[in-house]
Amino acid sequence: MDKKDNFKDFVKKNPLLIKYVKNNEMTWQKFYEMYDIYGEDENIWSDYIKKEEKKEPIENVGLSDVFSWFKKMDMVKVQENINSIQRVLGVLQDLGPTDKTPTKPEYKPRPLYKHFED
Repeated sequence: MDKKDNFKDFVKKNPLLIKYVKNNEMTWQKFYEMYDIYGEDENIWSDYIKKEEKKEPIENVGLSDVFSWFKKMDMVKVQENINSIQRVLGVLQDLGPTDKTPTKPEYKPRPLYKHFED
């Protein structure tokens, strides 16, 4: 593989570099020149590649955190979203296949000891 392919693999491993290019803080040319000169194992990348912080596990969330989360929720918007979901489901049910064919009652043979209408 040549250096350009190695650089592409390096960018795939470190997608935070894309953010700097999109925000016009850096260009791909400058990043490639840095990669060409220093490689990928240098401290030069420490400003651009930040390690993601570990998030707290869900089990550490307390009851007060849950209540504060519910207080922040806008219940009017939640109700509007639920209503729109119900409308969408209603439309999908109307468009879906209908199973309204009448079913025949199950056949039950007449007992042998009975005659007609006895």
